Amino acid sequence: MAAFEPKNPGYRAAAIAMFEGQPAMRTLGIVIVRLAPGEVELAMLHSPAFTQQNGFVHAGIITAGLDNACGVAAFTLMPSEADILTVEFKATLLAPARGQRFVFKSGVVKPGRTLTFCEARAFAECEGKTTLIATMTGTLMAMLPRLATSHEQRASRA
Repeated sequence: MAAFEPKNPGYRAAAIAMFEGQPAMRTLGIVIVRLAPGEVELAMLHSPAFTQQNGFVHAGIITAGLDNACGVAAFTLMPSEADILTVEFKATLLAPARGQRFVFKSGVVKPGRTLTFCEARAFAECEGKTTLIATMTGTLMAMLPRLATSHEQRASRA
């Protein structure tokens, strides 16, 4: 991954706070393992509650980890006043999600003022072996405060 310069000097605390503000990540037990400008590594332990009918972790759970990894990586490069929202992703499932621990690694490919493009990979750790189980590309949007137009300002005074 390329080295990026964060726009927010407090990117680390902001990214951790954004991540910790998501009840879904707490429910899944996903945690931040490593964080750097434009990069993140998340991890989750296996839980039978997250499996599908064949005993593999459900694709929706793996996709949620990948999506969040893309979001956190992108968020580290956004200005302090930004919030973030996924606008598009494509996931490819490469192997059954079987393991004791799952790792989600993401990096920014192309940051932008409004849209940031990321790539992510999910790995399953099983009996000392690490297997690539899924990939994702994602586009994340910086939700920036917008200035009211003169029309909106007039309407709010009416």
